[in-house]
Amino acid sequence: MADPADFSLRPMVESDRARILAWRNTERVRSKMYTDHVIEQNEHDRWFDAALAAESARYLVFEYSARPIGFVAFTQIDYRNGRCLWGFYLGEEDVPWGSAVALEFSSVAHAFGELGIRKLCCEVLASNAAVIKLHQRFGFRVEARYVAHVRKGERFEDVVGLALFKDEWNEQRDRLRASFFRQRGARVGRRVGDSSST
Repeated sequence: MADPADFSLRPMVESDRARILAWRNTERVRSKMYTDHVIEQNEHDRWFDAALAAESARYLVFEYSARPIGFVAFTQIDYRNGRCLWGFYLGEEDVPWGSAVALEFSSVAHAFGELGIRKLCCEVLASNAAVIKLHQRFGFRVEARYVAHVRKGERFEDVVGLALFKDEWNEQRDRLRASFFRQRGARVGRRVGDSSST
């Protein structure tokens, strides 16, 4: 695993427009999303322009040694109730072992730090067992199962709702950091393809 200090999050900017569309349209990312059609440029441009101006959402790019490798979305940010929904994916395939773990750690820390929320929620396709397990390793608990919730091809698939509270994160943050990042060069976590549904 690379040094955790080599990973960072930054706001999405105009120069990310083409890169994010290319990432989002890969089969391994699309297949884990609620909407899994190939996104055309005009559809992406409408979303991207709205995303840059959104007040109740934050879109970030995940970097390794200043190289963009992934995407994080915090949406439905509700400061009154102190909660939001989040999702992520690794856009690049040739990333260091443990990048998904580093992405999740950085994202959760950002939500409870910079965003200042108290409850972080996510929704994951039930078939995406690897990401559900990853979230649970971070202390997320299953709060809901939405049966036959999303159409995938000719069938409907269940969705699992998970959540983590800030006080739970604060209690385990240092232990998780030590556990996940205990040794430079260790093969921790998954290398490619991790993504959540939203």
